[in-house]
Amino acid sequence: MGAPQHEDVDLVDVDPHDPGDGSLPVFRWKQAGHANLATRRQLREMGLRPGGQDPVARIECRGGRRFAWLYRIDLAKPKLPMTLAKEAALDRAMAARQTCPGPCGRRYFHCLPLKKLGTCLECYDGTPADPSSYVVTAVAHRLAA
Repeated sequence: MGAPQHEDVDLVDVDPHDPGDGSLPVFRWKQAGHANLATRRQLREMGLRPGGQDPVARIECRGGRRFAWLYRIDLAKPKLPMTLAKEAALDRAMAARQTCPGPCGRRYFHCLPLKKLGTCLECYDGTPADPSSYVVTAVAHRLAA
């Protein structure tokens, strides 16, 4: 009795322990099936991080145009907790992307196209901004006074 036939023609017989060319093993989409391997996103959902380990395999989809590294779960470390200093640094970084350097000085709840336009749309071409999409910063209050 032979092996069961699969209708999916994308299945490839892969030996993860012998890639042949010395590179990392490559799995196709939904073929990794190894209980001890996970992507960064899957590790994050488990409250873990790679913790300095190198990837042990790669999973590909869309004909190899998209891929993700696979890490060993047993070598993963717990995620580091968010500290006040980290939170403040992230807030400053986001403020730089969300605050209009133009005359309005508003901080939006989304990132502005600063590389393309240099300001928010309202300062650039007069397109009115939805008042619920921004907060007026203290800098803008001082500029208006």
